[in-house]
Amino acid sequence: MPAKGHGHFHEVNFDPTASEPDHYDAAPTAGRAYRIGIGGPVGSGKTALTAALCRALGDEINLAVVTNDIYTTEDADFLRRAGVLDPARIEAVQTGACPHTAIRDDITANLDAVERLEEKFPGLDLVIIESGGDNLTAVFSRGLADSQIFVVDVAGGDKVPRKGGPGVTTADLLVINKIDIAHLVNADMAVMTSDAHRMRGELPVITQSLVDTPDAPDVAAWVRSLL
Repeated sequence: MPAKGHGHFHEVNFDPTASEPDHYDAAPTAGRAYRIGIGGPVGSGKTALTAALCRALGDEINLAVVTNDIYTTEDADFLRRAGVLDPARIEAVQTGACPHTAIRDDITANLDAVERLEEKFPGLDLVIIESGGDNLTAVFSRGLADSQIFVVDVAGGDKVPRKGGPGVTTADLLVINKIDIAHLVNADMAVMTSDAHRMRGELPVITQSLVDTPDAPDVAAWVRSLL
């Protein structure tokens, strides 16, 4: 049944692969840093993956990071304390609303943060833009991110991939994180990975444990392939 609001009707869409309309055209890549967005639910390991990529790629790629949090600069502060990158290469955006607002609906604050980094560090090859924790529908506008990684973790349950949502079904890479604790939360990795491949078709899926492989070698290799 259509949902009513603002004096008119909106069709309710229950398609788990459907994305919200993107208000922005894909930005030309020539003459600027490549931008990779990392999104996913709260606690899935987005900041830990960002730190791992900085450790793996920081010595070979000229890179910088933009983090998003609703009210704080917690994720940026974590990365600075971890020493994975020159602190000046890390910009923090406070979204003041659900994170998808700043990565999809109004991307101005993130574009401004990227621009500040490009002015400070000419010749940047890569900017990683980490979203704040959000739900399975939260994807980046193609006007902000050239490629998107969506991170889920086993603690959310092995049902998460088959629940779908644009994050799972349309991101350029899906990462299933924290596989080292799957046995502790009764998550069936065979089910989780098969459901992920079924929902995503030919799009890639990587399973990882940052405890066992702290430099996220498979994801780092995927990033290198884009550059």
